[in-house]
Amino acid sequence: MVAYSEEQKRIALLLLHEPKTIEQLNQQLDIPYDALTRQLREMLQLGVVVKEGFPTQYRLKEEIAERAKKRKEIGEEDSNPVRLKITIEAQATERTGVEKALAEMEAALRKEPDFTVYECVLEKLIQTGEHYSSFLEVNLSVKDFRALMRLLFFYGPSSLEVLKPDKWTISADDLQDGLVDAANMVYSYNEYIIRQMTKKELLDFSKKLKGRFR
Repeated sequence: MVAYSEEQKRIALLLLHEPKTIEQLNQQLDIPYDALTRQLREMLQLGVVVKEGFPTQYRLKEEIAERAKKRKEIGEEDSNPVRLKITIEAQATERTGVEKALAEMEAALRKEPDFTVYECVLEKLIQTGEHYSSFLEVNLSVKDFRALMRLLFFYGPSSLEVLKPDKWTISADDLQDGLVDAANMVYSYNEYIIRQMTKKELLDFSKKLKGRFR
């Protein structure tokens, strides 16, 4: 998942509407010239912007600009309080298995009534030995804490970034509902794991899990 710097996000937002020279960007963004040059160079390498004409102007690539505009349009109608960027991974011995699993995952996310999906990007399939793997990079929002718990337990993201808000106040009822759902799901997973593992395997797994979250 590509992480853009705050300066790069500001540059992209300004270039969303029209191309600009580095001088115009420098004046409007108040970013030091050398730092601005460095950020633009990185954005060129990432394939986010292109430069053209004389004097040289920078603009967002068309597909990037269209995706940004679409996200903006969705955001104008989205009342969900929490916006996230998540990664969902899949691995299989057959490439069609990976593609099918991630396609089904995207379809399921889009059907969730308490999620608003801004964008799903399927990354290039990678083969490692006998296995194929890929992942979905998903930009979405959730209605409440209960929906957030559902996202975590049923879709199992391998990474998560909170895009907004900086602070979030939730009601006691929402907290209660979400925690009850989480407790029930953890209990169900725990029961399944106990049935599948030997006592030694369960003990080893428990030690690893505790070590990971210390």
